[in-house]
Amino acid sequence: MAKEIERKFLVNRAVWRPSGKGVFIRQGYLSLDPERTVRVRLKGDRGFLTVKGKTHGIVRTELEYEIPAAEAGQLLDELCLRPLVEKTRYVEFYEGQQWEIDIFAGDNEGLAVAEAELADELDGLALPEWAGREVSDDVRYYNSSLIHNPYKNWASCQMMIDKDMR
Repeated sequence: MAKEIERKFLVNRAVWRPSGKGVFIRQGYLSLDPERTVRVRLKGDRGFLTVKGKTHGIVRTELEYEIPAAEAGQLLDELCLRPLVEKTRYVEFYEGQQWEIDIFAGDNEGLAVAEAELADELDGLALPEWAGREVSDDVRYYNSSLIHNPYKNWASCQMMIDKDMR
């Protein structure tokens, strides 16, 4: 069974500059059950359906399937919970590690998170200078949590991030 092993960090936007062009992602959720989430995503012009299990530390089951973009769009428009999550994703490499940097839009404007997927949860990870506080264990930063509590509603969030980035 496929596993996702991922660490998440806030991005210091004062330091990070994209090295390439990002891709716009629109995603929504059909299920937010604590034991499993079912996500629909349009990534550029490609559609995906993803099923993720409950997170244990930084590990969870993840199965992803490409679906026709038109069907992904219909699911997003007609069946997914609101609000949808919108972001632009950039891919960066640092010391051989691929990082995905998500710059959120819409109800989550101002949020910037970097993720690094690992082969093993015990693998070391060299951090680029733009990697801020680790938020791997903070459920507020799960994309699925942003449906119920979008970033725009976090009272002290911007002050906290500003403090962490100094």
